[in-house]
Amino acid sequence: MTGTATRYLYLTRHGEASEDESELTDAGRHQAALLGERLRGVPLTAVHHGPLPRAAQTARLIGEQLDGVPVRRSAAAGDYLPYVPAREELPPESADALLGFLDRFTAQERADGPGLAAAACAEFTGPVPGDAPRHELVVTHNFLTGWLVRAALDAPKWRWLGINHANAALTVIRYAPGRAPALLLFNDTGHLPVELRWTGFPPELHV
Repeated sequence: MTGTATRYLYLTRHGEASEDESELTDAGRHQAALLGERLRGVPLTAVHHGPLPRAAQTARLIGEQLDGVPVRRSAAAGDYLPYVPAREELPPESADALLGFLDRFTAQERADGPGLAAAACAEFTGPVPGDAPRHELVVTHNFLTGWLVRAALDAPKWRWLGINHANAALTVIRYAPGRAPALLLFNDTGHLPVELRWTGFPPELHV
């Protein structure tokens, strides 16, 4: 009878993108290559990435630093709204700001996101069949990273909002059989020089 084994899920946000988000900047390409170098010692079985060019390019550059690890496209790793909360779910002091942010998105985006988020949880989280641990990298976007971190911590569904992830930073979640998910690493930028950390974020968020 086949058992289950531990999954180690590595998450990263794509490298810095151009203003029109059609490609990575020089800084973004450097970020991706440095993350690939960091991951060389990890026994990754696959690199999954969302369909948008900035994620696909990041995954390809990471893959070039690895030895024979397949790079795969996944719609579930894309950029979408994983959950849209009602006002009563939100803290009163921040409800207006959060709902104002979400109002920027179309009705179609608000409707499609939860299904993709459910697909991401089914595809990328939880223990895996078999006896051998599995290590996988997902190159995605800020929203999905926040959603999966929130889910791992069993936080309220709205709490994906405000979980910021830097370009090419690294987060690792462990899903072990019979145990709650464990957030082993979050938003780690140790492989990036200071000038490549927190690209695109305002100075007050730089740490």
